[in-house]
Amino acid sequence: MIVVIDYGMGNLRSVSKALEALGAQVTVSGRPEDVAGADQLILPGVGAFGAAMQELATRELLDPIRQALADGKPYLGICLGLQLLFEESEEDPGVKGLGILPGRVRRFHSESRAPLKVPHMGWNSVVSSQDDACPLLAGVADGSFFYFVHSYYADPTDRSLVALETDYGIRFAAMVWREHLYATQFHPEKSQALGLQVLRNFVDL
Repeated sequence: MIVVIDYGMGNLRSVSKALEALGAQVTVSGRPEDVAGADQLILPGVGAFGAAMQELATRELLDPIRQALADGKPYLGICLGLQLLFEESEEDPGVKGLGILPGRVRRFHSESRAPLKVPHMGWNSVVSSQDDACPLLAGVADGSFFYFVHSYYADPTDRSLVALETDYGIRFAAMVWREHLYATQFHPEKSQALGLQVLRNFVDL
């Protein structure tokens, strides 16, 4: 059973509908016991870093998520669900993230090569940055386009975590991967056929 974590923020219905279309067994839940009992977890997200961490804490979901990851259960973070994996974010200074991955989340700033429209919204190509084949990218060609909507991006301390990169004035992590943990800055549920392929690969893990 795949549990899509409901913490009051995220495209829950669009994610669950995409999974159901692939024939997956899906439950949308914000109950700690459901998260703890899941075979696979998806943490979607749209909104602010600090508010999301507060909601996860209030709903007593932080420990079940951390335990599931420690137990080796497949996890897919989407957009904010990627950013929350890191230690902190420029969006809400002083708020600690899940701290599963080393690094911080940054806002698109003037270090880019040209003035940027923020949020970054629309279709961008992604390129592989690892020699190993990421299981979620089976059937996805280098240079494929995915749909992004975000003003912040993850900046991992460990660059080996970066599975895909995108160029938007600067190069940033479009996907991170470590063992059973996967997370995309883009929205696979909004990325048409290739997005469904990524979700299908997750279902098939």
